[in-house]
Amino acid sequence: MTTPALHSARLTLDPYVPGDEEDFVALFQDERVSRWMGDGPSPEAEDRALFWRVFGVYDRGLFDVWAVRLGGRYVGHAEIKRTDEVRGHEIIYALAPDVWGAGLGRELAETIIGYGFGTLRLGEVHATVAEANTASVTLLGRLGFVHVRDIAEDDGTTTLVLTRTLAGTEATPVPSAG
Repeated sequence: MTTPALHSARLTLDPYVPGDEEDFVALFQDERVSRWMGDGPSPEAEDRALFWRVFGVYDRGLFDVWAVRLGGRYVGHAEIKRTDEVRGHEIIYALAPDVWGAGLGRELAETIIGYGFGTLRLGEVHATVAEANTASVTLLGRLGFVHVRDIAEDDGTTTLVLTRTLAGTEATPVPSAG
């Protein structure tokens, strides 16, 4: 399996290259971004190690992971991969704060979802989002994701499992955050 380049109206998603390390680390070190990813901010050394693990993912064909570019400039990160947490394929994405508010989150999510349904022939895709991340919860709700269950985290917070199916679902719609 080779990760293909994807294109939307304004974005290009392509496999990482070694020269992306500094941009990747800067994105993951920005607490406005990392607070919503995984277990939150990590030491820089861990983010650098994570970057180099991406190439092992490519070498073993484990799942698709992309550098996100706007006009050739690195602006984010995206993945679609099978996870036990959602019992299916999960989309993961992050954009640099300097491009927030321009509709790129929607464009990026739609591109990954389209790849999941089209190329990967999935019947559904999932996302896990911190309940407090109202911007992402709202965005995914607008894209047709529905709330299917909660995950109680050790720190007392709640992570929402959201799902979008090709054929629709009987689950509860994601509440609007505003």
